[in-house]
Amino acid sequence: MRWVLFVPLLVILALFALSNPQDVEIRLWPFDLAWVSPLGTAVLILAGLAFLLGAGITWAASLPARRRAARMEQAAKLLEAELATYRAREEKARRDADMGRIPEAQVIPAQPVPHSAIGGRH
Repeated sequence: MRWVLFVPLLVILALFALSNPQDVEIRLWPFDLAWVSPLGTAVLILAGLAFLLGAGITWAASLPARRRAARMEQAAKLLEAELATYRAREEKARRDADMGRIPEAQVIPAQPVPHSAIGGRH
């Protein structure tokens, strides 16, 4: 799916670079430096730098969401482990009841899951 968008864009960019061979002088205001290159090349390089800047900003903005997702995944694993414990106890209680034994009195886990482990703020 990405190729459907990427290949035509790449063709258009290559045609742009080949269609604009005239030299252009690029300057940055506070510095007295000039860069002379073909217009197509200059535009492609500046567009590439702008893309990398935007990608870096997007990546940095997604870091809090990634951290939050990692915490939620850890909490889900803890809850799944607790659920497996409850299911094992329930299965044992059913087997004991089928055999006529009295179930064990302890139903509540000895170590409750802390609130911070299931997504609470510290």
